[in-house]
Amino acid sequence: MKAIFLDRDGVINKYPGDTKYVASWEEFRFLPRSKKAIAELHRNGFKIFVVSNQAGVGKGLFSQDALDKITSNMLKEIKKAHGKIDAVYYCTHRQDENCPCRKPKAGLIDLARQEHLIDTGHSFFIGDTIRDVHTAKGAGCKSILVLSGREKLSNQKAWESQPDFVFKDLFEAVKSILKQK
Repeated sequence: MKAIFLDRDGVINKYPGDTKYVASWEEFRFLPRSKKAIAELHRNGFKIFVVSNQAGVGKGLFSQDALDKITSNMLKEIKKAHGKIDAVYYCTHRQDENCPCRKPKAGLIDLARQEHLIDTGHSFFIGDTIRDVHTAKGAGCKSILVLSGREKLSNQKAWESQPDFVFKDLFEAVKSILKQK
């Protein structure tokens, strides 16, 4: 089965800024056309997974309950827009814990692959950082960098790894994926 893996902050919702976190549902803001993009993927038979570091929980900046509420509300809003996220995978560990599920390691994608029988060679990982590109490559997925979050095209010379594709946002990435289908 082929799948689309999505980072959350900067891809689905507005990037909160460096060293900041979306710590409550009230702070969560969908990016323009992100729900529509997810609905298009769902309508075209893709399995869709969110794979995101959420170290704010491990740092004690917000609770697991707050993260669960954000996730529940995000999923409800996506469903209202005729989309579907098949599963959400978070790493809530701090960077210094060296967790195998924390991106740029591919542990969360490996878990999704095992649980859902995914062919990562025919799957995409869409993220807004070069760390997401590393995650995609480590998991054997095609990497798509979107410029709707943290990373800027002006930094391209400094990127340690080049994405397979670069798009303005999730909607533009999805349009390209659907053309390739």
